[in-house]
Amino acid sequence: MTTRRISTVAHVGNIAIGGDNPIRIQSMATTDTNDTEGSVAQAKRIIDAGGELVRFTTQGTREAENMKNISQRLKADGYMQPLVADVHFTAHTADIAAQYCEKVRINPGNYVDPGRTFKHLEYTDEEYAAELQKIEQRLVPFIRICQKHHTAVRIGVNHGSLSDRIMSRYGDTPAGIVESCMEFLRIFRREDFNDVVISIKASNTVVMVQSVRLLVKAMDAEDMHYPLHLGVTEAGEGEDGRIKSAVGIGALLTEGIGDTIRVSLSEAPECEIPVARKLVDLIPECTRLRQQAEASIHDDTITLALDGASQSGSDDTWETLQLKAAMAVGALLIDRKATKLILKSTKYSEDGDAQRLVTLADAILQAARIKFTKTEYISCPGCGRTLYNLQETIARIKAATKDMVGLKIGIMGCIVNGPGEMADADYGYVGAGRGKISLYRQKECVEKNIPEEEAVERLLELIRSDRKA
Repeated sequence: MTTRRISTVAHVGNIAIGGDNPIRIQSMATTDTNDTEGSVAQAKRIIDAGGELVRFTTQGTREAENMKNISQRLKADGYMQPLVADVHFTAHTADIAAQYCEKVRINPGNYVDPGRTFKHLEYTDEEYAAELQKIEQRLVPFIRICQKHHTAVRIGVNHGSLSDRIMSRYGDTPAGIVESCMEFLRIFRREDFNDVVISIKASNTVVMVQSVRLLVKAMDAEDMHYPLHLGVTEAGEGEDGRIKSAVGIGALLTEGIGDTIRVSLSEAPECEIPVARKLVDLIPECTRLRQQAEASIHDDTITLALDGASQSGSDDTWETLQLKAAMAVGALLIDRKATKLILKSTKYSEDGDAQRLVTLADAILQAARIKFTKTEYISCPGCGRTLYNLQETIARIKAATKDMVGLKIGIMGCIVNGPGEMADADYGYVGAGRGKISLYRQKECVEKNIPEEEAVERLLELIRSDRKA
């Protein structure tokens, strides 16, 4: 049986993350953080569903200041779970949020470095060292504020928002993703600040798993053992989102890696909690199934029997079977120990159900980036930055493009991760402002600030035009 990675403990409000503590489950609000009533109501739904932390986007000082009101309202109603502020682009906002929230997430890709533009930059070693000094000069005052207010920090690296500086020196690689994190971690350690949680996320499960594993090795090499938050960002919605999350998060959980998780679905945030809880509950069973699956490999094929006497108290619904299968074989497929998958279950052995197992196997192979048998959607879960109806838009785009096998379409709420996370997508639909959408062909923005009511059709016109060419 795989043992859980030993980490230090980060204190976040009234809960502890890491060490021998349970794996914590969290989600992120999609409300406007200036909307106190709506934010409080959604936070309650997340917490009532079992969420142990709730994150809010704080894109400016007004949102950061309003976290005080949201926190006070929740605590007055008996909701004591920690609140997390999510900061991008404006480091000053993190200083404010640290006074009112139990944890602040900062993104090394845009905390001091400017937003990603995909430009190659040349640095001498001296110039590069000077850029790191700029980060330290800005980060240390923030650390002081966090120390004063007993505020924890999440260093949240996203594959989709690596800085041009990191990309220029390390390339679009797991090594670059890890170094982006380590630059910040070294400063926190020098300042003797230890209430730190780390996350490295990507929409590509292979990149996500490889990067987290590499981070663990890099931290161990420098005698760092901070707790890790796991997630596959922009996983999508419905079955696809659940399977992709189970492949990526599950691969690491079955290796004993992970202290807190979020399943990022393009659905109401409270819907994420039961899925995350199920992944945690399935760890013992899926660790055993992973061992069985590895032993079954023959002719590049995994044959996974999903029936068994020990069910770890899990139910036998179709969703549980999906999660169990994806979680059990995720690491084996990501590591390319096999590239084919056969699923077996006595409960689903009839003709129609047997086809469901084949379809599920194909979906897992697609989530592991091995075999594409349907359209791939990279869609974010939304947050307070999303200024259009994300779920309705995803449904419209899916309905119109579902038969375009192998096509990859990114549907993103805003520019924080938009162009970056969908860099390997064929087309992108990205929120550019209130009621405005920009369209991308791969990394290139081809149409800017299209009215929302016209944008889906313009995307379809772009795809049809390219396919005729």
